[in-house]
Amino acid sequence: MTKKIGIISDTHGYWDEKYLQYFDSCDEVWHAGDIGSTEVADKFEAMHPLFRAVHGNIDGQDIRCRYPEVLRFRCEEVDVLMKHIGGYPGNYDRSIQSRLYASPPNLFISGHSHILKVKFDKTLNLLHINPGAAGMQGWHTDRTIVRLTIEGKKFTDCELITLGEHGNRI
Repeated sequence: MTKKIGIISDTHGYWDEKYLQYFDSCDEVWHAGDIGSTEVADKFEAMHPLFRAVHGNIDGQDIRCRYPEVLRFRCEEVDVLMKHIGGYPGNYDRSIQSRLYASPPNLFISGHSHILKVKFDKTLNLLHINPGAAGMQGWHTDRTIVRLTIEGKKFTDCELITLGEHGNRI
C-alpha cells in the first residue's frame, strides 16, 4: 500500500488556506510542533481522517494535553519518530539523542529550527526531515512544508514546498 504524507511544523497559531490545497491529496498530515492554538489544531484534525502531532516549546497546556512531546508510530512498514526539538544528523538534541541511538527509527521528523532540511543519516540509517516553518512568527524567510510518499519501506516523491514569503519578520 502507498500513503501520501504532508509534514508541517511551526505554524505558531497561523492558519493558511494553502495547507488545505497542498495537503488535500495526503492520507496523513503530521505536525512537528509549535501548533500555537487549539483553533489551528482543530482545523488540521478536520482536514483528514488521520492527523498526528507533537507539542512544541511554545504550545500551551491545552495543546500539551492533546499531543505528546514525542510520538513513535508505524506508517506502512516505516518506523517513525517525531519530536519538536530534535536537532540534525550529527548534532541531535540531547533530549532525544540517546533514544535515537538506542533504537533508530527509519524516519525522524523534527521542527523548531525554522530551517527546511531533508538529510539522510548514514550512521543511524535513517531519513531526517525538518519541514521548516509554515507560520508567520520567527526569523525564517520562506514558509515551507514537505510532502512525500511512503510505499512499504520506501520514501518517494519528496516535495519541498514554499508557501510564500514570511510577511512580518520578527
